[in-house]
Amino acid sequence: MPRDHGQEGPEGMLTREDEVEIHALAARGWSVSAIARHTDRDRKTIRKHLHGPRSERERALSCLEPYRAYITARFDDDPHLLGSVLHRELVGAGFERAYTTMIGELRRLELRPLCKACQQRRGRAVTTEIEHPAGEEIQWDWLELPHTPWGQPAFVLVGALSHSGRFRGVFCEQMTFGHLAAAAHRVLVALGGTARVWRTDRMATVVSPGSGRVTVDAAQLAKHYGVELAICPPRRAQRKGVVERAIQYLTGSWWASARVTGPADAQRSLDVWCARVADQRPRHEDGHDGDRRSVAAAAAGESLRSLPAAAYPAVICVERQASRSALVAYEGNKYSIAPAYAARTVTVIARVGEPVVRIVSAAGETIAEHRLAIPGAGQTIRAREHAKALEQAVLAAFTTDKTCSRKRNRPPSDVSLAALAALRGVPAASPPPASMRDYARLAEAC
Repeated sequence: MPRDHGQEGPEGMLTREDEVEIHALAARGWSVSAIARHTDRDRKTIRKHLHGPRSERERALSCLEPYRAYITARFDDDPHLLGSVLHRELVGAGFERAYTTMIGELRRLELRPLCKACQQRRGRAVTTEIEHPAGEEIQWDWLELPHTPWGQPAFVLVGALSHSGRFRGVFCEQMTFGHLAAAAHRVLVALGGTARVWRTDRMATVVSPGSGRVTVDAAQLAKHYGVELAICPPRRAQRKGVVERAIQYLTGSWWASARVTGPADAQRSLDVWCARVADQRPRHEDGHDGDRRSVAAAAAGESLRSLPAAAYPAVICVERQASRSALVAYEGNKYSIAPAYAARTVTVIARVGEPVVRIVSAAGETIAEHRLAIPGAGQTIRAREHAKALEQAVLAAFTTDKTCSRKRNRPPSDVSLAALAALRGVPAASPPPASMRDYARLAEAC
């Protein structure tokens, strides 16, 4: 009859008392099966406690051992050699096992070398945390949004303080230097100042793609704010991991579920989300889980430098297609032009910090100049002379006549034929002689 063994011991399923009894029964000549029936235990458990764990067999040599030298040489040639290519080459050399067997042995034996460049690029290489003193650095990067609810691509310039992780973003229409300078100033105003160092990747508006040197515009921008530029090495996005993580968090936490209808609406929603959600994230201090301050509290301790009195006067130039009502859209507002340029392509020019916007024709002529409205206000600014000229143009084009038929027969007139003959340098053809019927018709008319 099974026995009540009480609480199980710390090792296996047997208590010390059970183990003593098992060894005593074995010393009396009991078989493993008899002891298992007596103690109501499994035979494998009894055998394990009597004889100890079985020693594992020595593993047979791998099926790739005869080909190890060739495999090593091929991986020295190309660490990214496809497994299917290697298997085909080994089959040609006498290998008779399946592709899956070869791949499993390659992984078990770790014959494929690691490519350090690829490991670093994919974020799998060993890394370490970089200390960021308070107020020392701000990191910049673009978030590209190719698909938006309003049907046009958008770009968000994100600036993140490296010490506290606090960040802000500004929606832009393009990634030109003018948009970069304007958006950077708005980010710095939202953060309350600037850090001593600006860290960016090798974006074309900051680093010249041909020479790899800082562009003239970027250098002037840095001097305007009194900061240093720290450019990340090529293909080393981890050097600005704070802003990379901020963009990842922003995209997943806000943009994926944001209900927005346009750039201005998206900007307002982003500002509210940054203040109410992103700034309230808990942040570990000095690696200790006990001290958890919010990002906003950590950012309050950063001694940021004050900003200049005015933003850097960069120039923003964007092309626009004027509407049939002679209006040009820019930053959520509409500005009028002369009706002669309706439905044409024009260029809108605005200097950062100035309250004026200019509209230039394709020939480079300034055709309109207006006060700059608040972005996203939805205003329509129409000059008085433009409104009067548009009214006159609309009235002049108004008619109640029917549209022309496209199927009428309209051969060239005598005047057209005479002009064509003059172009060809031949005398004009004389008109055909009048018929007797024409003379009779003239006589009746008289």
